[in-house]
Amino acid sequence: MKFMAKIGVVGDRDSILLFKAVGLTTFFETEPDSASKTLHRLARKGYEVIYITEELYTQCGEAIASYKSEPFPAIIPIPSNQGNKGIGMAEVKANVEKAIGADILFSEGR
Repeated sequence: MKFMAKIGVVGDRDSILLFKAVGLTTFFETEPDSASKTLHRLARKGYEVIYITEELYTQCGEAIASYKSEPFPAIIPIPSNQGNKGIGMAEVKANVEKAIGADILFSEGR
């Protein structure tokens, strides 16, 4: 049995066009309101993973927060063509701290 997750990518055209080239479904958005609506629509359509550029991730906080306690969709920030702002790594750090109760990834003295 082959498992094929539905994966979507949301962001500005220049940042996510490469994802379309490798076969992922892309949604070109630059405005937070329309990106939030797209996130909700993709969740309703059963997308398991949604990548979103860091700029939109920070601007769509309310929409993203509504899925934080749900197993799907996993909403993952990705760098845009403007560069990496470290938001994705900050999310990983926060989730590890929440799960374990301590910062084991980035703590000083290692």
